[in-house]
Amino acid sequence: MTISELDQKIAVEIDLCREQIDAYAQMGLRLFASSSFQSHSIPMLHILSRLGEIDIPIYFIQTGFHFPETLSFRDRVSKDFGLRVVNVSSPISLSEQMGSGPHMLFASNPDRCCHFNKVLPLQLALSENDVWINGVRKDQNSNRASFNYEEKTAEGKIRFHPMLNWSAEMIEHYSKLHKLPVHPLHYENYVSIGCQPCTRKVSNYESFDEREGRWQGLNKTECGLHTQLIAK
Repeated sequence: MTISELDQKIAVEIDLCREQIDAYAQMGLRLFASSSFQSHSIPMLHILSRLGEIDIPIYFIQTGFHFPETLSFRDRVSKDFGLRVVNVSSPISLSEQMGSGPHMLFASNPDRCCHFNKVLPLQLALSENDVWINGVRKDQNSNRASFNYEEKTAEGKIRFHPMLNWSAEMIEHYSKLHKLPVHPLHYENYVSIGCQPCTRKVSNYESFDEREGRWQGLNKTECGLHTQLIAK
């Protein structure tokens, strides 16, 4: 795709995003966005930060297992973009999350760990809001490829996916065009950055899947936010 074609496609997607968010706001719906503050998440945050008077808090799920670099990057981006970040965490304390034997759940039952530390906090956020804006893209995995711009949760809340039809090429182009900050671990061969115990470097940064490095060695590609918190 040429630069001109990229610019045109990005402009169309941004206009669609703005129009839909304006419509939600005019209906009086309560909006929030969620972000893990990975490098590929930053274009959506940048777009949301430029919407003017519409206040969209950014919910960050504080699992207690994030890399220190992620927390520092979150704070830097929030300050630079003027974002209102809301940190949310599990109602179940880490001391209550021991698995079998001496191991934490991330070692013995990562699905349950994700449910406690990712899904439950977002369920609480959804209970207080009407529209959840998140940055899933069709090209990230087969599960997300089936999504529409707008989906519903089991409770009838709205999921809005403004980045759904963005490609990795579009993300990279927008990031370079606006000189957006990059997560510091990106330069250390981390591609998909989540909780520290379940994130690994990739061996070949030039040939990778965007979700590579997460839950390595397990038949697992999702934490549950985009499988459990969506109407079947």
